[in-house]
Parts: sequence; C-alpha cells; structure tokens
Amino acid sequence: MSSTVSVLGHRAERREDRAFLRGEGRYVSDLEVPGMLHARFVRSNVAHGVLRGIEVSAALEAPGVVAVLTASDLALPDMPEWPREEGPPRDELARPCLAGDRVRFVGEAVAVVVAESEAAALDASELVEVDVEELPAVVDPLVAMEPGAPLLFPGYGSNVLLELGPDDEGALEGADVVVRARFTNQRVAPVPMEPNGILARPTEDGGIECVVSSQAPFGVRASLARALSREVETIFVRTVAVGGGFGAKGGAYPEHLVIAAVADRLGRPVRYVETRSENLVAMTHGRGQRQEVALGLRRDGTIVGLEATTVTELGAYAWRGSIPWRTARLMATGVYRIPRLTLTSLGVVTNTSPVGPYRGAGRPEAAAMLERLVEVASAELGIDGVELRRRNLLRPEEFPYRTPTGASYDSGDYEKVLDTALEEAGYEALRSEQASRRAVGGRLELGIGLAVFVEVSGTGPEYGGVRVEPDGTLVVTSGSSPHGQGHETTLTQLVTGLFGVPAEQVRVVHSDTRVVPRGIGTFGSRSGQLAGNAVFRSGETVLARARELAATMLEADVRDVVTDGKGGFIVAGVPSRPVSLAEVASAAEPGLLAEDGDFVQPEGTYPFGAHVAVVEVDIETGRATVKRLVAVDDCGRVINPTIVEGQVHGGLAQGIGQALYEAVGYDEAGNPLTTTLADYAMPAAPELPAFELYETETPSPRNPLGMKGVGEAGTVGAAAAVQNAVLDALSPYGVRHLDMPLTPERIWQALEGARRGAGA
Repeated sequence: MSSTVSVLGHRAERREDRAFLRGEGRYVSDLEVPGMLHARFVRSNVAHGVLRGIEVSAALEAPGVVAVLTASDLALPDMPEWPREEGPPRDELARPCLAGDRVRFVGEAVAVVVAESEAAALDASELVEVDVEELPAVVDPLVAMEPGAPLLFPGYGSNVLLELGPDDEGALEGADVVVRARFTNQRVAPVPMEPNGILARPTEDGGIECVVSSQAPFGVRASLARALSREVETIFVRTVAVGGGFGAKGGAYPEHLVIAAVADRLGRPVRYVETRSENLVAMTHGRGQRQEVALGLRRDGTIVGLEATTVTELGAYAWRGSIPWRTARLMATGVYRIPRLTLTSLGVVTNTSPVGPYRGAGRPEAAAMLERLVEVASAELGIDGVELRRRNLLRPEEFPYRTPTGASYDSGDYEKVLDTALEEAGYEALRSEQASRRAVGGRLELGIGLAVFVEVSGTGPEYGGVRVEPDGTLVVTSGSSPHGQGHETTLTQLVTGLFGVPAEQVRVVHSDTRVVPRGIGTFGSRSGQLAGNAVFRSGETVLARARELAATMLEADVRDVVTDGKGGFIVAGVPSRPVSLAEVASAAEPGLLAEDGDFVQPEGTYPFGAHVAVVEVDIETGRATVKRLVAVDDCGRVINPTIVEGQVHGGLAQGIGQALYEAVGYDEAGNPLTTTLADYAMPAAPELPAFELYETETPSPRNPLGMKGVGEAGTVGAAAAVQNAVLDALSPYGVRHLDMPLTPERIWQALEGARRGAGA
C-alpha cells in the first residue's frame, strides 16, 4: 500500500470543466453529418388499450418525409431485460421496441417518422392516426394487486411480476413494543440536463456507428447487436459530452434500437433527440415504493426485529425496475443491528412509464423507511432519536457483517459519523434554540432531522489500462464512461502520482468501443473503486517495468531507482543524472510498457454517513425551507476531495428535491400530470443551502486503494434527514408523519387538520 500514498487525497483541478465553461462541450444534438435524417416518435396518448391500427398515409405524403415505420415494418425483437434471477420467464412480459398489439402507458412509442428536417418529422408525426381500443387502466400499485384489477399482461394473470420472501416469519417475537407505519416513497423523474439522444449511421465497412447519450456504451452496443442480429464487432458506440444520466441512461432504450434499425434500413444517418416533455414520460422514472412496516423493540430501545412488506412500482414493464426493487431489499436493515427480519418484496406493473435506477436505486427507499421508522419508535418509547440510534448501530468490531438480507458489509464506524455530524451541526445548541422558539411561539418553527445510512457500491468488473507512448505520453484507457463525475481528473491523478509526471503528460481514453476493448460503465458508485483500481494496478505494472529499464540505463540497482517528480527516473540521492520517461519508452521493446486488465470486486463496498438537516417551517403557509444541511460521508480512501465534494453536492440537491418538491403524477386514467418543468417542481440554487461537508475515512479491505463509492451517498441520506426535520418542526401540532414531497399544500393541510383536532 505504500505506493498509494502519493496518489490519494490531493485537490487536483478538474480537467473536464474548461470546455464546458467555455461552451465547447458537444452533445448529440450538436452533431451534424452529411445526409443526416431526423426522427420523431409517434407515442400513445392512451394509457392502456388494444392497438387496432396505425394509419400513416397522410404522414408519408407530407413534405420531406422519407419513411414512417411501425412495429410490423421493423420486426425488431423485444427489449433485452436486465439480468435477474427472480420473477417469471420474461417472454410474455417483455417490452417491445415499438408497441405492436397493445399500449400500456401514455408515451409508449408506436411508430417513427423519418424526414429531412426536424420540423418536417414533427409536422408529419402529428398526421399519423393511431386507433386504440381503450381498456381500463390502473396506476396505483396497491390497486393493481387487488382481485379484478385491470391486467397489463392477461396471459400471465397477475400484475405482481416480482416477489421474494418472507424467509423468517417471526421477526417481532419477544418485542415489548411494536410500532407500525405505512410510508410512500414517491415516484420521481431523473430529469438530466440532456435528455436521451442518438445519432446512428452506416459505416463504409458495413457496420453501424452510434453516438449515444449514455452511461454504458458497451451495454448499448450489446443491445444493438442483438436487436439488429449483427455481430458486436460490426457495431460501434461512443459518447460525446453526456449531460447527466443519474442511472436512467444506464443501458439501451427502445428508441436507440429503433433509430439504429432505421439507419441500417435506409442506409443514411438518422438522429433523434428527445424533447423535455418526451423525456418526462419516456425516460424511466425512479423510486416509487409503498412500505408497510413494523419494528419490534424492547423497552430499553433495543431492536428485536423488523417486519416489512414493500411494493415497488415497475411501471408498464418489469424491464429495469428489478434493479431498485432488489437493492432496496438488500439494504433493508441499514446501519442497525436487526437480528430478525420478515421481509416481503413485491414488484407490480401499472399503466405508467417504466421505473428503473435513479441515483441510489433502492438505497434511498430503504434508508428513508428505516430512518422514519426509528423516529416513530423514538416518539413511542420516549427515547431521544439520537440515543435510540446509538443503542442499535453496528459497531466497528462487528465487521465484516452479514445482514439478514445477505449483504456483506466490509467495514464501518457508524457511531463516528453520527458523532461528527452532531458536533459539526451544533446539535445541542440547535435543540436549545428550538426549545426557546417553542416557548416564545412564532410563525417559523425550527426542525432538526437526522439520517444515518449505509449503501452498497461497486460490484463486478471494470477494465483499465496504461501504456507509455514513445514521446513519454501516458495513455490511460478506461471501460468506465463518465457523465459529469470527473473520471479524467481522478484517473489522471492516479497515474501522475505513480509516475511523477505532470497532468498534461496524461491522456485518458474512454466511452468509445472502437478504441476501448471492453467496459461495464458508470453507475452504482462504481467507477472510482473499480476503474480506478484497474488503472492503478496496470500503472503499477508498467511503472515496475519502466524502472527496470531505467535501472539498466542508469547502471544502477532497480531498488535504488525512483521517479524524480518531473517525469523521469533517477538514482536515489543522485538527481543530476535523470532518464526521462520518453527515453525509457524509446528503449523498450514494443508492448513492454503497456498493461491492461479488469479489476473485479465480487462483493461490493458499503459507504456510509450521517446527515443533519435544519429546516424552518412557516406554519401559516406550510412552506418548508432548508436552512442548513450538514453531511458527513465515509467513502473509504479518497483520490480527490474536490471530486467527492462535487458528487455529494449533487446528491444532496436531489435528496432535498425529493423531500420537498418532486413527484411524478398521474390521473386515474393514466394520463401523466407532470409533462413539463412547469408541472414537475425541482429545486434551483435559491432553494438550496450552502452545504456543510465533512468526512471520515474507513478504508475498504476489498480493493488495493481502500476505496468505496460516493456518487449516490448525498441522495441516500438527504431526503430522509430533511423529511425528519420537517416532521420534527410539525411535532408540537400532533403531526406524526407525512409522505414526501413535503409541499406547502401538504403541510398546510396537515396543520389545518391538527388545528381542527383531526391530527395527522
């Protein structure tokens, strides 16, 4: 581990930002190629129905139209489903690329119009007539489970497509007190700055090249090859700038496959970029889980067991919804010592947009469930929430720790992050201020909320390579694919630390299947620890070979040869005789100074943290304002603190957004109610406080650099902390629980109910 000292913990400047700050970033919508056609999709405006016919003749006759294609024209296979062991066979439940016989949600694509211009494609798409025999729709997953509910897949006979548990029926046995609650973790939209987009074009060698806004180019390539019945070697996928993904761009969408098929069929380049309104119905949503829970405790606050039934919304297809469904189950016991668990996990389809991974992907749902439940138990037992947590937190000596769900926690010190958060927030002083305010009375109630959490990150393999060019340039190749995280900065920093070269001497290659041999992608807080360790390990091998060559050139023992911090090698204590890396590379046999490979982490790492939120609630209007958010995160060893802080900042903003503002809505017929950013509320800078960030460092034993993930941590803790803070502010009025988002209307109605004596 001694070689890691020089590569960790430095605030190197982000290399990626300059182009974006200068407006030089290029996205799919900026790309223009000769002969390029433009596509628009015709989408169902009915949530559920039998597709009787599609009339395209008027659209075909419109100016500039080249083709109007339906499912029968393209005959594409159904979408490949993400791997999973649970649930029924997928054939009868698969998602089509274009709906052919039935539509299952508003926004489902039924045809594609291809024209010489975007305007022509848009105009012609409005001429396509879609004949749908409307069927009853179901949008509430609890209603969808009831006998007689409309079935999305009548041949299967149920809307429950995923089901696990329970394994232990007696989790509450021996409890002195049992607290019960029902929570809703609402559906939200990822809303990346750049919506989905693809440019597909045939290549001169008979292949298909696709430029996609994606987190996983190799995953998209595999899906395209399957859909087009081609060898993967004939499909080339790359990204340009990617304006955010947050998990929702973690694989191929039906639109990607359709556009590639159209380009292949017409022999011309075709580009498609979503509108924002399309994005809000066609991109997968996140969260969406109902939780019925019971926590058993002894009188002293010791947890005996947890009983829970979770119902996860899948939307119209189980396609990607199994990912958050499974992860929420894995993390169901969180940071607490919960010896027994009775857990039933259900995944239910409804006539709504499909649900998939969104920053946290199951982790925030589990954390919110536990942190709210602890607060309910605290009120019932009359034990302070901080003290109740302390009595049940797992302790450092218990790691590695296997939870009842099978999660294998690698390392942790949960009480330390709790103590740090309370100290930095000035918790006791905040409680004193709150008591003083309540004694005096007033319009603004102070609320203090806490969340302690653990999440899973970084499973599986990732590719990384390092080679030295003859001029001494170090080329880093990564299978990870960034969309704002700062990969180029961190991977460069690992290599500059090893070789002692300036950052300008390093070039990072990624996100292009022509030049990168393989890769998994960027999601699940995996890139730093997996791609980083792959690059670091390859770099160590190349450095060792370079030192041996340098030792020969310097006529010295290799043990005495060190890097000089200027891009060369010297004999320790003799700095006047350097040998540059370029000289060493020129003397090397071809391929000697190159190494690549996969770093594989079979079991993930488990980052953790504690967040304290301070809010003010206006009891006359119901408006909640976050005044402070203190976040203490532990992601093991850190390469670049600036990168980590940026990731936490983004996650905190999205957690606050879910807690106070964001919710996807549908009416009873399945019509979406949040199809523009005028309807779907998101926080902007004025709604966010200046975040107060701190860290502890508990290295993971599962990778050489001791790293854990951090990309999702802010979201996992912030939503629960803010929700707890608002409810703490409302507690004097008898309001025990409100589901997110805690909008002014929802808070005001609860307060009005309390004033009338109805409680909440």
